[in-house]
Amino acid sequence: MTSSMDWGGGCRAGGVSRRWRRAVERSVAGRRRMSFAGQRTGDDSTARFVRAAVNLRDLDISRSCWGCQITDQGLIRISTADCVKNLTSISLWGLAGITDNGVIQLVSRAHSLQHLNIGGTFITDESLYAVAKSCINLKSIIVWSCRHVTEAGLVALVAGCRKLECINVGGMRVPPESFAGLLAIRPALQIRSIPQILNANVQVS
Repeated sequence: MTSSMDWGGGCRAGGVSRRWRRAVERSVAGRRRMSFAGQRTGDDSTARFVRAAVNLRDLDISRSCWGCQITDQGLIRISTADCVKNLTSISLWGLAGITDNGVIQLVSRAHSLQHLNIGGTFITDESLYAVAKSCINLKSIIVWSCRHVTEAGLVALVAGCRKLECINVGGMRVPPESFAGLLAIRPALQIRSIPQILNANVQVS
């Protein structure tokens, strides 16, 4: 099973025989990175694979133009997985079906999170408040085009995440002068406005 496998196919193949299903389960359990970007997956199948991936560290469920239709229900189910507390990177890029309800449930248990991409979603300040409270190890975040986020949410995020090194704020409705306040809190913070949607790893360069 490769990182670009057909997850739907894996589910179907898993039903062919018990032996094959056990092989699929063992392979998933050992994964440290899992990407559903571009795959035709939904809430049930995605949550099922994530719950089975007990060693997972990097989760990418970014939306493509034809796949990965995840909603709040999917995020809530994923949040119950044992691996969530050990995740260091999560990408939810462009998931139009998610709101604060699902994001808050997920990040509230992701205490090891270092890199988060929630760009292109309809989250509000409430999600950033949850990140600031629960993800104290966060190093980088993309909130590109999160047009319902305000200066208050960004300030809370930067103040709460004391290890934050980089934030991408392109496409937001926050006035540019507001960013001076973020630098006043954390002078070394890198504030980027160029979309990085092709790099779901959210790593600080």
